[in-house]
Amino acid sequence: MNELQTLGWSEFFAAQVSEEEKKSAVPARVSAEHRTEYVVWTAESELRAELTGRFRHAVPQDVWPAAGDWVLVQPRGEAKAAVLRVLERRSAFMRKAAGPGLPAEQVVAANVDYVFLACALNRDFNLRRLERYLALAWESRAEPVVVLTKADLCGNLAEVRAAVENIAGGAPIHAVSALRGDGLDDLLPYLQPGRTAALLGSSGVGKSTLANRLAGQALLAVKTIGDDDTGRHTTTHRQLVRLPSGGLLLDTPGMRELQLWDAEQGVERGFDDVETLARQCRFTDCRHKAEPGCAILEALANGTLDESRLRSYGKLQREAAFQARRNNHRLASREKARWKSIQKNNQANERLKWG
Repeated sequence: MNELQTLGWSEFFAAQVSEEEKKSAVPARVSAEHRTEYVVWTAESELRAELTGRFRHAVPQDVWPAAGDWVLVQPRGEAKAAVLRVLERRSAFMRKAAGPGLPAEQVVAANVDYVFLACALNRDFNLRRLERYLALAWESRAEPVVVLTKADLCGNLAEVRAAVENIAGGAPIHAVSALRGDGLDDLLPYLQPGRTAALLGSSGVGKSTLANRLAGQALLAVKTIGDDDTGRHTTTHRQLVRLPSGGLLLDTPGMRELQLWDAEQGVERGFDDVETLARQCRFTDCRHKAEPGCAILEALANGTLDESRLRSYGKLQREAAFQARRNNHRLASREKARWKSIQKNNQANERLKWG
């Protein structure tokens, strides 16, 4: 396995590079993204890369490079490069960008094989939040893996694990304690050479501590748990970490806000148990209120479906559908503006041609 392959390079990406591009550009993986520049890894070195002016003007910001992306760069000077193009992503964990303003997507992790969904087993434990992470993970085209952190703080691990299994949709579940080192070996099969896992979760669930234990050294800053049993935000930007096992781990800042973006299929996959019940209803347009032969109501009555899970399903389904409508409108407006610009340029060219 060559150096590029250990970084996750595959035929999927190689097929996107033309022979002409190979003459002046080299493939590189974005290992970290900062406000004005990127750190990228090539087969030979680490470079500081910036977007070209042409790139900034021609490419919408929502498809600019993100951590984990493969890009084509042109080396310029000592340890510097210019980003020429972003290659098509094999997977992408996306959310609606936080903050005010027009809706926009944010790529949290690109081209990862696994999404480690870190959920702390202390007073911050929240099944409904985990359902939201799972929906976006299923949508990402990466494989979700639930990582229950701070297992040393949990006095009823078997009970909590059973509750997680009920909503995980078959995703693997691992309980770990980065403090004591418990369960870390169970994560190593996901972190082999050429494989990348993204470590995602709310602020303070212990992601950086876990990353440091997997790396075998203190690569990332950590903070101690607060007096209120909640963790403290540490990581400030997304970055890839090389592990002794040969794999890559993408550490990410804690997300205080996680709104869905283009996640209708992810919601369906994450709530496959509810979807399966709904297909068993007597009427195809059943609203699951008081209709006869409603499989959902029957499951609620016999205790095989929890009412809070059904409410969560309805909430995420409505949120995903609303965001899908906004996305379609946004894309239509962008396409209309693009054709308007083309028409304007054509008219200008005609005036120049005929005087």
